[in-house]
Amino acid sequence: MGERDWWKEIAVYQVYPKSFKDANDDGSGDLKGIIEKLDYLQNLGIEAIWINPVYQSPMVDNGYDIMDYKAIHPQFGTMQDMDQLISEAGKRGMRIVMDLVLNHTSNQHPWFLESKRSRTNAKKDWYIWRDPKPDGTAPTNWRAEFGGSSWTFDEQRGQYYLHCFAAEQPDLNWANPDVRAAIYEFITFWLEKGVGGFRLDAITYIKKPERFTDLPPNGEDGLAPVGRASLNQPGILDYLHEMKARTFDNYDIFTVAEAPGVPAEQIPQFTGENGVFSMLIEFDHINMGVGSEQKWYEPMPWSLTDLKQIVSKSQHFVNKSGWSALYLENHDSPRSINSYLGDQAVKAGTISAKLLGTFYTLLKGTPYIYQGQELGMTNVHYPSIDKYDDLSSLNQYRSAIREGCSEQEALEAVWHFSRDNSRTPMQWSDQVYAGFSTQKPWLGVHPNFVRVNAQAELRNPDSLYYYYQKLIRLRKSSRALRYGDYALLKPDHEHVWAYTRSCSREKMLVILNFSDTLVDFPSSQELVQAATKLVLGNVSQRLPDHENKMQLKPYEARVYLVK
Repeated sequence: MGERDWWKEIAVYQVYPKSFKDANDDGSGDLKGIIEKLDYLQNLGIEAIWINPVYQSPMVDNGYDIMDYKAIHPQFGTMQDMDQLISEAGKRGMRIVMDLVLNHTSNQHPWFLESKRSRTNAKKDWYIWRDPKPDGTAPTNWRAEFGGSSWTFDEQRGQYYLHCFAAEQPDLNWANPDVRAAIYEFITFWLEKGVGGFRLDAITYIKKPERFTDLPPNGEDGLAPVGRASLNQPGILDYLHEMKARTFDNYDIFTVAEAPGVPAEQIPQFTGENGVFSMLIEFDHINMGVGSEQKWYEPMPWSLTDLKQIVSKSQHFVNKSGWSALYLENHDSPRSINSYLGDQAVKAGTISAKLLGTFYTLLKGTPYIYQGQELGMTNVHYPSIDKYDDLSSLNQYRSAIREGCSEQEALEAVWHFSRDNSRTPMQWSDQVYAGFSTQKPWLGVHPNFVRVNAQAELRNPDSLYYYYQKLIRLRKSSRALRYGDYALLKPDHEHVWAYTRSCSREKMLVILNFSDTLVDFPSSQELVQAATKLVLGNVSQRLPDHENKMQLKPYEARVYLVK
């Protein structure tokens, strides 16, 4: 990996296929729907499209439970459609990035069906099997990420199998070299098809501990989070380096790893010249406000200075080595306006969304835009838990009730943190079902689609869509914004985030008012005088600056070329 790797100079767009565009009118998005909207993405300035899993799957977890890595689920189309998507994207200068799920498979995968058949068959140890405790209970007291025990008893084999996520998602045994070889074979299958890279799901769960023991419980259920036993375990890098050498290194691609459990200090071990992946998806900033042990119903207060500290710590290590995936939204997180700015910002509309776009896309790394983010889509408040599809939401709701919350309190926690907030159908127009489909979608459309939609954005030259287009172009035109080091200014300011991006030839200054009030931002006279060329802003009429301070309107963002 070198300084001028192509994937450092692009913007990536994430598509959640089930909710993006329904081309065959069955209420669910598909590959032909993505092909239909490639020009829309090209016009935005996108050069890589990460698509969530479209493999053959029972769809217990919306495709993250894979039963055939070399087949396309009929819901999304055919392998011919996939080949066409890769080809049509390539004609437009865009690459398709596949989602790889390597920690686990579906319990319907032929590997698992064979593994559970007996304790002596050829795939007997392709998954992680353990005998019950003497009293017949699970081998350990680990809690799965989706709730309940992380162990499920299989009557046929007479043992428990481990699953960090749903019971239908048994964990693969990466300690078995035959398992790793089989994984490398289907990775190469997709690389030969011409994909431009991979996003690796839950990859830091693949290494299990040497000993399986009970851990101190943290809830009424007497269980402990499985992440304590399985996240980022010693020896994981040995597996990852082998995978990279056997697959990724042989192609001109990029890899982005979902890396919970990796602290900022370890970024150089996972990315950069001596790392494994092109970039990491970090979690500390996205988990702001989530309660301890990930309990949505016990939210934690946080401040802008807390967020500055988290992001700036990561940027400090990226300055030295490696690269970062810059994002505020994805298929597993709520909408960013709600998460980072709150209800008042939602009412403020486009200006607050432009602030957030300016903030994160101009940091050091590769920016990711999640579908609908460029339109300003926001969290949905379904009136009943019955309207939700997300496994995490259903489990969090039940846990909240079990631990004493009222139904309303439990539902409000789901409103704030549900993964379905980002999975509502893409809002293409103000027509029926937001132009996503002519049939009732698999998940309810957000009611604000009549005013928040792509058709309206494309008609408005001052829209959020065109602002993201400007951000992408600005980043491409500026060496400092692509490769320059990040430096935080005024770290203790409670309302304004100011930072610079600097390289030998250029320096850019980014100033952001995260509050809903007018703010006087003190700055050195030298910096104010130097920041004479405003290259981008999200307000049409700025307030006059004074000698030693800038007057910033609510949610105002400014980007200066510093001379």
